[in-house]
Amino acid sequence: MDPQEYKLTTLENWQRMASGWEQHREDREKFVGPVSEWLVRALAPKPGDTVLELAAGPGDVGFTAAPLLGPEGHLISSDFSPEMVEVARRRAAELGLRNVEHRVLDAEDIPLADDAVDGVLCRFGFMLMPDPVRALAETRRVLRPGGRLALAVWSTAERNPWVTVAGRILLEFGLAPPPEPGAPGMFVFADEQRLRGVFEDAGFTLERIEEVPVLQRYDDVDDYIRVSNLTSGMFSRVWSDASAAEREAIATRLAEDFVPYAVAGGYALPGVAVCASAA
Repeated sequence: MDPQEYKLTTLENWQRMASGWEQHREDREKFVGPVSEWLVRALAPKPGDTVLELAAGPGDVGFTAAPLLGPEGHLISSDFSPEMVEVARRRAAELGLRNVEHRVLDAEDIPLADDAVDGVLCRFGFMLMPDPVRALAETRRVLRPGGRLALAVWSTAERNPWVTVAGRILLEFGLAPPPEPGAPGMFVFADEQRLRGVFEDAGFTLERIEEVPVLQRYDDVDDYIRVSNLTSGMFSRVWSDASAAEREAIATRLAEDFVPYAVAGGYALPGVAVCASAA
């Protein structure tokens, strides 16, 4: 897909999913909270720092860092999607945060001056960008000397059944297309060597890479379908277009494939994120 067409399609998807992410925000943060905590620890923001969060979505990673910046510090919470920026704006208001600026921006063309920020956070954003090397080069440009980047991507598909069980079913049923090799996607940086390579290409010095396990819980298959319709653009599109028979077949297959993940009170599906920090 042409990069500009990909951006427009991605933007439409996030605009549509923003309300679902806002509705599901609390449960999602329980799921990926360990990743957010790792990123903020690795960034180690100090009072008075300026921190930029890219692809912030509902903004929770940056909002974890904001109190550490103090009243003299500054958080720039940004996203490509205006609707997501509004979700983050409402959340910041709920939290009473006064040191946060909200901006709509493209991480591949950051409208900030050189050496403008002390740290950059990005949780699960670079892997979805059509030109992550350019985005990382822009990130390096806006970082001050000695500044740090902390980011997260997903490990391999096999280690993330919380999302790949359903994806495999939709693919087998012919309801979703196979991923394009090398195209932006959840697992494009699952290969650690590739991740190291893009850091180096952008001029960063990698400090650490660490795996962070996560666990997503669901009450039952209906709960999984409800949450996926709120937070997954692909799943929601397939589900809305599926016939009653196809929906029943999907639900039946999910129940079968979720058996290994059954726990008291529902299902617990694991995942593994890869977190990295660079200077």
